[in-house]
Amino acid sequence: MWTHTPWQGRFLPHPLPPGERLRAYASWCDAVEGNTTFYATPTRATVETWAAQTGPDFRFVVKLPRSITHERRLSGVEEELSAFLEAIEPLGPRAHALWVQLPGSFGPADLGGLAAFLRRLPRSHRYAVEVRHRAFFDDARSERLLEQVLAGVEAEWIPFDTTTLFRSPPTSDAERDAWTKKPRVPRRSRALTGRPIVRYLGRDDTERTVEGWRHWIGTVTEWLREGRSPTVFIHTPDNADALPLARRFHDEVRARLPEVEPLPEPVPAEPLTLF
Repeated sequence: MWTHTPWQGRFLPHPLPPGERLRAYASWCDAVEGNTTFYATPTRATVETWAAQTGPDFRFVVKLPRSITHERRLSGVEEELSAFLEAIEPLGPRAHALWVQLPGSFGPADLGGLAAFLRRLPRSHRYAVEVRHRAFFDDARSERLLEQVLAGVEAEWIPFDTTTLFRSPPTSDAERDAWTKKPRVPRRSRALTGRPIVRYLGRDDTERTVEGWRHWIGTVTEWLREGRSPTVFIHTPDNADALPLARRFHDEVRARLPEVEPLPEPVPAEPLTLF
């Protein structure tokens, strides 16, 4: 996400060499979704550049490759998993959680496979699972069984809150595209561990996005008071203003809980001049 084209020159300096782009992003936000790893395992050298551009407290939530989660559905993936873990090793403590995003067809009947997969994973990492099958949200027994599987390995359940997007018909091309691709499931806001992760998708209209996240301001504030360390990712269908929106969310939480550390000061998008 740190190379998102609409941010270049608006929020992030442009042009920047590849080895500086993540550093600029990290001056805006202290966490990032590692979504590109879903499409291909990066080289170790590439991951080393990610580590070099971020401090040890920066958080990567790194998605497992689709060859593991979607194509092989967690079965017979030892070789791919080993290569992935080797590649991301340079992140060290920055690897906040490894993100197991499962396809919408992965339902309650597949929980045995998920449990076996999670038990085989090295305990040197933390794990977070995102499910999209409706039964995990509508059927109490399926929800309970999934929570038991995750609790057995201290893994988190990542909610992807799309309720604001689907509250009313789309009004832009980006929103119409999101309507066809994003999961339409109820909001879930129960944390299973001390490190909950939330993915929130709003609208292209800023005020509708802000209105839709009110629930999460209260939930995240309460988690912090309980001693948890939540990570929240703010999205809109076009993500054009996701960077300032993420900081606005953080500021709203700090308004309720001033002891929360502020985010870093963003690097200027334009070079400073004397005149």
